[in-house]
Amino acid sequence: MHYRQTRAEISPATIQHNAKWVRHTMAGGKLLGVVKADGYGHGVGPAVQALESHVDGMAAGFMEEALAVRECGYTGPLVILEGCFSSSELAICAQNNLSPVVHCEQQLHDIEKSALSKPLWVWLKVDTGMHRLGWSEEQAQQALKRLNVSNNVAGVTLMSHLANADAKHSLNAQQKQQFCQLSGALKGYQARSFHNSAGLLNPDTRWSLQENDWARAGLLLYGVNPSVITEVQPELQPSMRLVAPVIALHQLEKGESVGYASAWSAERPTVIATVAMGYADGYPRQAKNGTPAMIRGKRVTLAGRVSMDMLTIDVTGIDDVQLGDDVELWGPNIDVRQVAACADTISWHLLTGVSGRVPRVIV
Repeated sequence: MHYRQTRAEISPATIQHNAKWVRHTMAGGKLLGVVKADGYGHGVGPAVQALESHVDGMAAGFMEEALAVRECGYTGPLVILEGCFSSSELAICAQNNLSPVVHCEQQLHDIEKSALSKPLWVWLKVDTGMHRLGWSEEQAQQALKRLNVSNNVAGVTLMSHLANADAKHSLNAQQKQQFCQLSGALKGYQARSFHNSAGLLNPDTRWSLQENDWARAGLLLYGVNPSVITEVQPELQPSMRLVAPVIALHQLEKGESVGYASAWSAERPTVIATVAMGYADGYPRQAKNGTPAMIRGKRVTLAGRVSMDMLTIDVTGIDDVQLGDDVELWGPNIDVRQVAACADTISWHLLTGVSGRVPRVIV
């Protein structure tokens, strides 16, 4: 039972709506639903259950996350994006039908030398410019040959990752060209994966997806546009609504301040509402004065510094504000991207940062 009214409302129907929209946008190929980081903060259970009949596979970050997806009852293709770092993990992959990414020599060596109960489908990651994980073009050719002669490998998906797909950048076209050339030259892989959510929207990175192309969708599935160059928000529906109640009301005179460091002062007689949401809940402490919120259907703004358990908003002129009134911090009416911009961060950070003390309530 939850006594605290603060909550993150999660809409599985909205996740499904977004998955259908992503399918329409892809216009071909296969869809990998990314459910890492506890389903982007929505809860891995609700995310998996919403997506399982709308995707061709799913992806988790590491082994524990992948096993959590399996515990939700999902039996389809499941990729471990960071791969494995021991033979014991590879054995668990074989037992649970998991597909590890292979991005370095240690991972390849472990696959070659491990005694596995059955061969694995692996994803071979090539570095086309992100310079975070992956093989160079020359290394990838040799790695693919070694995978193809290993009895522990059932098949290979060739993959890479875009560094700047959410914006205009010269590297986008370069990465696309390099990956297309490489995938055309290499032999012995069965599928390929290049596009993330933003990559599906960027004209510099898109192509017509074929049957063996996998798109890896994350943020789009949860109703947030990752792109700053392609506006699609009317078609997307945010699947999380972060809500907290008013727990106090104060009348401030002109010149009086509120919160730590007295960082906000009233320029007129002001009504301040204290809301049960703070940085321990995942609301960004660095959110600036003026960050938007909504109460009683009206937009209001943050006033004063965010505390561990509380924040304060200016509700002057909003009629009949009462204790217990819900305040939307982000969701259908308050774009999480706007809140992120006011906190000098990104929407991914905010969604995945909602803490475990905020109940996820299915709506």
